[in-house]
Amino acid sequence: MDIGSDAPPLTPAGRRIVDAAEELFYGRGITAAGVDLIAEHSGVTKRTLYNRFGSKDNLVAAYLAERDRRWRSAVRAAVDASDGAEEAVTAPFEALRSWTTTYTRGCAFLNALAELPDPRHPGHRVAAEQKRWLLGLFEELAAAAGCHGPATLATRLFVLHEGAVATAPLSLGTVAAAGDLARALVRAAVRR
Repeated sequence: MDIGSDAPPLTPAGRRIVDAAEELFYGRGITAAGVDLIAEHSGVTKRTLYNRFGSKDNLVAAYLAERDRRWRSAVRAAVDASDGAEEAVTAPFEALRSWTTTYTRGCAFLNALAELPDPRHPGHRVAAEQKRWLLGLFEELAAAAGCHGPATLATRLFVLHEGAVATAPLSLGTVAAAGDLARALVRAAVRR
């Protein structure tokens, strides 16, 4: 089942299923939320759920793909709102600052990777691709800003970003601190 950008738009029942799956998968965990519970919360039958998604694995992938779409949109908006190429490099940290005010249970993609270690699982593939996309975006933005060693800087920013994501639920100010450190790394890379 293709859940990518070429997938047909969701029907109203499909939308309710994905919304319920997101609430339950993110709030309780993927393995803890079964299809019976998702069907009940979405107001559809299990048959409808299976007719639309084929399997729980495909529903997990659809939930993650929808979340990835929203995250990429938030990051792109932050990049577009940036004041210059240098600031754009750290825009994903600004997007994260805003994102973590709404999503307080950590990163859905990291959570999925922890719960779905098999790289063949469609949900694992979506989560892993989201992380590769962010790393590639950091490199693209660093190169556009004229940063020295854009690939190395991108890896450092990615690791810093993922650390901030993982520790955000602890409310220790790590997201803001990571953004500050990211800006310092970019300034140093631009001045070389």
